[in-house]
Amino acid sequence: MAAKFQGFDFLQLDASFSEDELLVRRTARDFVDDNVIPIIEACFREERFPRELILLMGELGFFGATLQDYGCAGMSNVEYGLVMQELERGDSGLRSFVSVQSALVMYPIHAFGSNEQKSTWLPALARGEKIGCFGLTEPGFGSNPGGMTTRARRSGSEYVLNGEKMWITSGSIADVAVIWAKLEEEGAGKPDSGETVRGFLVETDRPGFSAHDVHGKWSLRASITSGLSLQEVRVPESNMLPGTSGLKSPLMCLNQARYGIGWGAIGAAIACYDTALNYSKIRKQFHNQPIAGHQLVQEKLVWMVTEISKAQLFSLHVGRLKDSGKVGHQHISMAKRNNVWMALETARMARDILGANGITEDHPIMRHMLNLESVKTYEGTHDIHTLILGQHLTGIAAY
Repeated sequence: MAAKFQGFDFLQLDASFSEDELLVRRTARDFVDDNVIPIIEACFREERFPRELILLMGELGFFGATLQDYGCAGMSNVEYGLVMQELERGDSGLRSFVSVQSALVMYPIHAFGSNEQKSTWLPALARGEKIGCFGLTEPGFGSNPGGMTTRARRSGSEYVLNGEKMWITSGSIADVAVIWAKLEEEGAGKPDSGETVRGFLVETDRPGFSAHDVHGKWSLRASITSGLSLQEVRVPESNMLPGTSGLKSPLMCLNQARYGIGWGAIGAAIACYDTALNYSKIRKQFHNQPIAGHQLVQEKLVWMVTEISKAQLFSLHVGRLKDSGKVGHQHISMAKRNNVWMALETARMARDILGANGITEDHPIMRHMLNLESVKTYEGTHDIHTLILGQHLTGIAAY
């Protein structure tokens, strides 16, 4: 049985955290150690999301953690980041679930919704009694959301939605979907530009709404990934999120999610490093000496601990900027881009240290590596974040 996780604090950053921040991290860490680690390998193998943990995570305040009121915890952004770090130390799929529920469902309702929408959905979502999903990506449009083909047309006091969404976390278990669609001019049948994009709350039991799960994934197997279909789905006018205005609105949601991913990737990297370090001390080769005494192994361990520490500093500073209202989307893009790349490289180095043993489910490394291949892609690919940063630096869009 693996030793209990002792934490990672090479740069003694714990001294810079408040008591509340340390308490939040301890709570999330204990939750992962006690409830996630014992079952997650089986969940990954069986391609099963651990739904039995949802209500407990709601009780712990993980959903919509940074939001105020409506039963939400009102955490700081740093506290929320520490929760994401610990959850992804358990599994990227679990962190994805919480990230979607919080940043992509509860955040847009809180930021753009009416008072009635907030009071109807946010308390139940915060408790985990209701589940949400976020429908932006389509089969033909991922990195270019402005090309979406999902349409909403007005019909009296209702809107009628038609379209397809793809790669949707929690799609088949959601009670409500935040669907992004382009408005058609009444009678014209054609939408204008991305400025016409609006968000709608679509209850998933409405006629014409269906979801199918994506099976056969080699990544995020402990997460539910779905495709959504909307065929003449009618929703009342009151289901439109009144504060949404063009593509800026869903991109604001994605910015919230990317912030959490930057922290979460650190957790996956820490899990891989910790596994490799402990393994290297007990695995013996050549003259019956532990491989931790080999220069090449030490070089890998040093690279990992250095890059993880830099990522911790990066996310902590971005979190402080976010809490002070000074963060820019470019800061979050850089954190997501750097930290996920770092975590994936860490997983690969850790697997190398474990040799053949690194590919088995006796150790979490290969699971994290496979998951991180998806994390590198979603919420803006590594290359897209490169171009976002390039545009910020030069003032010239290269996409």
